[in-house]
Amino acid sequence: MKIESFTDIETWKQARIFVADVYHIFSEGNSQKDFGFRDQIQRASVSIMSNIAEG
Repeated sequence: MKIESFTDIETWKQARIFVADVYHIFSEGNSQKDFGFRDQIQRASVSIMSNIAEG
């Protein structure tokens, strides 16, 4: 299998789903009140996806 773009990488696709899940989880409940924690976790999840693409 030839990878033409980072979007072809299966791990990147799974990371994208993970990011969507993280954003969904933090959009509900009491987690909306802890902005610092929520933002840090969301940024960390996006960082996973970005690091895979950069690699």
